[in-house]
Amino acid sequence: MAMTPAQIAATLTAPGSPFEMMEFELDGIRRRGWKSGPGSIAELVQGSLAHGDRTYIAYQGDSLTYREHYQRVAALAAVLIEQFEVCKGERVAIAMRNLPEWSIAFWAITAIGAVAVPLNGWWTSQELCYGLVDSGSVVLIADGERQQRAANRLQELPGLRGILVTQPVTAPEGLCNSLDAVFDDIADDISLPTVDIQPDDPATIFYTSGSTGKPKGALGTHRNFCSALPTATYVGAWKALRAGIDLTQMAEAMAAMQARPRASLLTVPLFHVTGCIGTLLLNLAHAGKIVMMHKWDPQESLRLIEKEHITSFLGVPTMVWHLLDSPEREHYDLSSLESLSFGGAPAPAELRRRLGDTFPNLADVSTGYGLTECSSTVTFNGGADYVQRPDSVGMAPPVIDLKVIDDTGKVLEPGELGEICIKGPNVVRGYWNNPQATATSFVDGWFHTGDIGRIDDEGFVYLVDRKKDMIIRGGENIYCAEVEAMLVTVPGIRAASVFGVPHPTLGEEVGAVLQVDSGQAPDDDTLRAMMKDNLAAYKIPTVFWRQADALPLGATGKVDKRVIRASVLAAG
Repeated sequence: MAMTPAQIAATLTAPGSPFEMMEFELDGIRRRGWKSGPGSIAELVQGSLAHGDRTYIAYQGDSLTYREHYQRVAALAAVLIEQFEVCKGERVAIAMRNLPEWSIAFWAITAIGAVAVPLNGWWTSQELCYGLVDSGSVVLIADGERQQRAANRLQELPGLRGILVTQPVTAPEGLCNSLDAVFDDIADDISLPTVDIQPDDPATIFYTSGSTGKPKGALGTHRNFCSALPTATYVGAWKALRAGIDLTQMAEAMAAMQARPRASLLTVPLFHVTGCIGTLLLNLAHAGKIVMMHKWDPQESLRLIEKEHITSFLGVPTMVWHLLDSPEREHYDLSSLESLSFGGAPAPAELRRRLGDTFPNLADVSTGYGLTECSSTVTFNGGADYVQRPDSVGMAPPVIDLKVIDDTGKVLEPGELGEICIKGPNVVRGYWNNPQATATSFVDGWFHTGDIGRIDDEGFVYLVDRKKDMIIRGGENIYCAEVEAMLVTVPGIRAASVFGVPHPTLGEEVGAVLQVDSGQAPDDDTLRAMMKDNLAAYKIPTVFWRQADALPLGATGKVDKRVIRASVLAAG
């Protein structure tokens, strides 16, 4: 008989267990964390050398072993210290598409105690300049395309000591130096510089997507980043026990999994925590192989799944639809894929059903809830729980506390709707260079997410919407995610984006853009009639726009609601 969530947590975190917890104090506030796990990113990088000649990164026919990768990280770390005089705590920015050099740069920066600042690769010249100025970065590591964008504004960056560029558009000169030259003639016995790094020292500044204003830099620590590793291992053990596997079988199964070659297809940007922590970190720690792509392409993804024997895939539902609908799908052997995780949008029941038909050995389909300010994962939902509760983002691991509050700050009872707040070793110190935003969102160790949701009696979390993105129609609050979740259950509707449309008397009414299968989705009146059984009348869209093309995605891989709304309203 499967154990309850409370029984599993008690078993896995018992004294002496691999997931034993401990308390620590930060900024005068007591918190819980994992007793085991690396104390710094440098420790993680040093440990990766033990993986030797196993492949860490494969990209466009080339590959880097763990040994080669470590040597390049150590070489770049030495250059940052010796040539650019980068000191502990100083910021070094990364601006490039997903490339092997991105990984080398990130690990080198953080291994010397400097702060890595991953900048959005889609940003314009002005936005890149904002990130560099706001973070106070002293060095930029970039690919040729982003280096060219930054070059237009060098006069605005007096604190920049230099730029290291890979794949340059023109020959490096002036402040620019060749990153590729750093990797020439590396000594076989090169090692990382020795730097004293403590768990709560700063390690990263990841910029938020800016959905509620100008991007804010979330200042993360080594503890924030490294805690994701025992959390991920805990989640695997939790799923096994939840499925009824006993402790002995679980240990054997996890040991066998570690011994087997693992390969992840990287489909999301490394400049966001999902890619950097969910793929880059976890593979480094577990000797997995990361297969990179120049850009998202469904047919190339299918080819790589077969060629590289991909075992895990992390993306958004839109990407999965692309794979399922590819006319080339049946020409590839996809039997290696065992694990698929997605989030960022509701997953229609039809999508979940078709996954089993397409990927015969898919053993684990999961979703979750994560934020930049919480170092990626906050909750997880997989296995039988995901089948039974597909509309839930799951539960938090025991080191993370959750609460739901109302507008006065009162903690609400299970099942009541309010703002979700989070406390744990994954919550960042605050927003870099932004004390006002920090004071507003980080209160007594709790991060106030701005997300509306509820938590049931067992601890499963259900998201409803962004607090600030809700529609107010005639004084009634409408949560867009609730309407979107209803729409994607309708046959023929692939995806939905719901937002407020200006109204002269109500203030706003509800509008929705739908991605539909031609001739499959019901007409507007029929669709509204279907929705009346599940939603109050005021929540039902008064206007629909339909299209066959996929809804546009933002840099995070989520549907870009602002672009969609602006486009349809501009068209009248």
